[in-house]
Amino acid sequence: MNTPIHHFSDLFAQLGLSCDEQGIRQFIAAHAPLPADVRLADAAIWTPAQAAFLREALLQDSDWAELIDQLSVALRQTERPSR
Repeated sequence: MNTPIHHFSDLFAQLGLSCDEQGIRQFIAAHAPLPADVRLADAAIWTPAQAAFLREALLQDSDWAELIDQLSVALRQTERPSR
């Protein structure tokens, strides 16, 4: 059985967000840092449907879970990359 391989941009597309490099960077810059005590899916930045997707994907340990974890890490970083 082949597991689908998703890219970080695919997660953004799945969430209905801009999925090009600039859109991803802008989203992370606009919403980081998330407090450490807030679960990613509980953050106020999501629509109810987006939050449900994030919760369900993590609960089921789906093929999206690793990318969701990467997004959580990216949104919790306090330092902005220099240009």
